[in-house]
Amino acid sequence: MELTEKIAQLLEEKYATDEMFTDCFTVELEYRATSNRLYIFADSDSGMTFEKCQKLSRFIEHHVDTNGWLGEKYVLEVSSPGISRPFKFPRQYPKNIGRKLEVTYPDKTKTEGTLTACDDTKIVLTSEVVEKEGKKKVKKEVITEIPYTNIHKAIVKLAF
Repeated sequence: MELTEKIAQLLEEKYATDEMFTDCFTVELEYRATSNRLYIFADSDSGMTFEKCQKLSRFIEHHVDTNGWLGEKYVLEVSSPGISRPFKFPRQYPKNIGRKLEVTYPDKTKTEGTLTACDDTKIVLTSEVVEKEGKKKVKKEVITEIPYTNIHKAIVKLAF
């Protein structure tokens, strides 16, 4: 079994058996052999806290050290995915309602809007467009429903 598979299995067991982690899930595991670095990006439906990251790090570090999987010198980083990383799972959307998203479709076209709703099959983005009506410019609200199957990539856009 590959290292990342072993780590993923350990994390799933932790999420299933430890009350503190029941709403947690792994977003991504990355091992870089050239620098002997293991990155774990975990998230939680209730928010990934520093304490949760710290406890997951200690849990994984114990297993890595006990089993000698990475040798004596390695780097382990456990964190939440952060806003610059694309969403990977539908369960990441609800806690981001109210934030502006950039969604890239499979054909590489993009759309932006405020995430106003989501369910098991789709997200809803709301955006304002300015249209000309005669000599006036009128702002109109556009609501776009996007099925998860039509999302190639979705990231939070920060407003500056």
